[in-house]
Amino acid sequence: MRYFFEISYNGTSYHGWQNQANAIGVQQVVENALSKLLREEIAIVGSGRTDTGVHCTQQFFHADIQSKFEVNSFLIRLNSFLPKDIAIQQIKRVKAEAHARYDAFERSYEYKITQVKNPFLTGYAYYFFKEVDLMWMNQAATLLHGVHDFECFSKVKTDVNNFTCDIKLAEWNQKSGLLVFDITANRFLRGMVRAIVGTLLEVGAGKISVRDFEGIIESKDRKRAGMNVPPEGLYLKEVKYPETIFID
Repeated sequence: MRYFFEISYNGTSYHGWQNQANAIGVQQVVENALSKLLREEIAIVGSGRTDTGVHCTQQFFHADIQSKFEVNSFLIRLNSFLPKDIAIQQIKRVKAEAHARYDAFERSYEYKITQVKNPFLTGYAYYFFKEVDLMWMNQAATLLHGVHDFECFSKVKTDVNNFTCDIKLAEWNQKSGLLVFDITANRFLRGMVRAIVGTLLEVGAGKISVRDFEGIIESKDRKRAGMNVPPEGLYLKEVKYPETIFID
């Protein structure tokens, strides 16, 4: 049977999602927990990767499980077995060919910035004290909408066939005293959101113009874009799938 698991986690203590030889990723912790509880070797496939220190309010992974189990009681057992910074929100049965990565048609991230030093936000929002113009930042963000080549915002060494993404939403808002950037697309490149935020902050601070931002996109040159902002402000917020893949 193939199952989809909805997961959330605090990324502070982990080197991202992916299994790694010399570091602990979220994937490894979850695979170990599932394998011990079910007494069979379980490999999981996530909807995508997150980098070191990035948080996640909603992500999915799939697993093929031979053992029979009652979903609600197993969910409680699994969460009691996992560390406090990882939680499984729900488990759903899916069709045998359903794929957590390839069937996802939309992903959403948010990036949180505090402009006031706040010890209770350390590790959960980026402290950026410079004054920024939200109107300019949103004018530049509208240039991201639609289908474009976003090589300028991608990590240089990355194994992808193309750099084309379809961005459906990109906007800044003030929420609960924070500056929050929301972005939704069909896919994201490695380091893309953090590079976009870093470049938009340069627009907001008056270091580059909205026209300069447009030129950066057209250039496809990572060296012209801004810095990668720190990972602690970034949250994978939502992943969407077609309802037709679910059985339960």
